[in-house]
Amino acid sequence: MGRMWHSLLLGNWKELFFWLPVEELIQSRQKEYYDALGKADKMADSAVFVELMLEIIRDTLKDTTVVGRSTDQDADQDTDQDEPIHKLLSVFGDEPLSASELMERLGLSHRPTFRQNYLTPALEKGVIERTIPDKPSSKKQKYRKKKNCECFTYHIQNPTPQRVGFYCISNPP
Repeated sequence: MGRMWHSLLLGNWKELFFWLPVEELIQSRQKEYYDALGKADKMADSAVFVELMLEIIRDTLKDTTVVGRSTDQDADQDTDQDEPIHKLLSVFGDEPLSASELMERLGLSHRPTFRQNYLTPALEKGVIERTIPDKPSSKKQKYRKKKNCECFTYHIQNPTPQRVGFYCISNPP
């Protein structure tokens, strides 16, 4: 079940997941894996199993560089779209920042371009959030990285290393 879930669902969604060493991941936590499968079967609910697999994948992504050949056309498009988000995330610290402060840190001066290429996509992907969510156009509005969110950059070598994209995984509180 785990291999099917990994290969069919995650691998077809993003090529990165085809390259994770699933057999080794499962072997390193084999007892937990079979316990989760047993609970999922007994309860007729796969949530326990899915949560364990996502936890294993999250832990693995922290230290993984993926090497392989990208044939996913969406990956190239995602890379172009993700690059500004990646840059935006890199200028955040622990404190919330206004749009002007973010633009200054990024070295940008054109607000519409900043909103279209950086701010809106990051909000839509759920990697940042507004400090005043009920008033998106408030002049006191600031932005912060989403809590319990870890972003991972992965690379595929084809034939030279290149950044292909990143994923943000929300950890349970």
